[in-house]
Amino acid sequence: MRLIQFETADGERCVGMVEGESALQVLGASSTRDLALHAIANGRDLASEVRAARLGDRHDYLALLREGRVLPPLDHPDPAHCLVTGTGLTHLGSAATRDKMHQQQAEGAITDSLRMFQWGLDGGRPPAGEEGAQPEWFYKGDGAIVVRPGADLPLPVFAEDAGEEPELVGLYLIGPDGIPYRLGYALGNEFSDHVMERRNYLYLAHSKLRACSFGPELRLGELPAHLEGTSRILRDGQSLWSKPFLSGEQNMCHSLENLEFHHFKYSQFLRPGDVHVHYFGTATLSFADGIQARPGDTFEVSQEAFGQPLRNGIAVAPEQVRPGVVKSL
Repeated sequence: MRLIQFETADGERCVGMVEGESALQVLGASSTRDLALHAIANGRDLASEVRAARLGDRHDYLALLREGRVLPPLDHPDPAHCLVTGTGLTHLGSAATRDKMHQQQAEGAITDSLRMFQWGLDGGRPPAGEEGAQPEWFYKGDGAIVVRPGADLPLPVFAEDAGEEPELVGLYLIGPDGIPYRLGYALGNEFSDHVMERRNYLYLAHSKLRACSFGPELRLGELPAHLEGTSRILRDGQSLWSKPFLSGEQNMCHSLENLEFHHFKYSQFLRPGDVHVHYFGTATLSFADGIQARPGDTFEVSQEAFGQPLRNGIAVAPEQVRPGVVKSL
C-alpha cells in the first residue's frame, strides 16, 4: 500500500491511497500523521487503519502532481517538530565515491571515510537485539527545509554546488508512549553541497544544511532487500546525466535496524508527537562523474517499488538581507 498527502483545489489537506493513476481519499484524516496517531490509539498498523477507514472521492493522481498539489507524504503542523537527519557511508560502493572526494592525504593513506566504512562492513549488521557499529550521522534541518514533490530546491547564495543524492528515506512518528513508530519509506533527494564537502570532510556538517525533498509516496510495510532505481538530471528537457542506483539492505553495509537504533537511542529524539525524516545514504552521485547541476535543471529519482518518480527543479534562493550577520540587542 502507498499513501500520498495532497491539497484539493480549495486548499483542503487530504490523505490518498494510491491506486494506479488515481488517489482514493481516506476520509476522516487530513494528514498521514493524524492517521498514524489513530492507528497507534487503535492498536493496529497504518495499513489496517487505512483499510478500516471509509474511502471517498477518486482523484486524478497525475493531475495532482502536474498542478503541484502533492505534499510530502509525512509532515508536522509545526515544522520545528519535524527533524530531518541522515546517515552516510552506509551503501556498498559509497566509500569509493566519498574517498575520491576526500583523498587529500599521502598516497596510500587510509582516509577516515574508508575507516568508517570498514567499521560498517565489520559491525553494521549485528545479530538481532545487539548493538552494531555506529554509522556516520548528520543533521539537515527541521520541516521548514522540506520541499514538496515537483517544487524547486532553493540554492543559497553562498552555495558552491547543487548536488543530488538519490536515497531511501525512513519516515517515523514518536508515539504518545515515547516509542518511535516506523510508518514506512519514501524516495528522497538529499540535496547537498559536494564542492564544500570536498574541501575538507569536516565541512560535511555545513554541506548538509540545505533543502531536501522526499516522496511523492509513502510505501507501507517491509521493503525488498534489493532495490534498483534510476537517478537523472534533465537540462532543457534533455537527459544530461542518468545512472542506476541501488538500495535496500542487500546493497548496504549497515542493516536498517542498526541505523534506526543509532538515531533513536538519543532521548532528545523521543519527544511524543514529533516526526522524523531520516535519509539512509547512497553510493550514486552525478558529482562523482564530473557533473555540476545548476538552476533550471530538474532532478528525477525513480524506483518502481515507490510508484511515481520524485522530481524537483533547482532555483536560486531569495536573497537574504545579509546572510550570517548578527545584531547586538
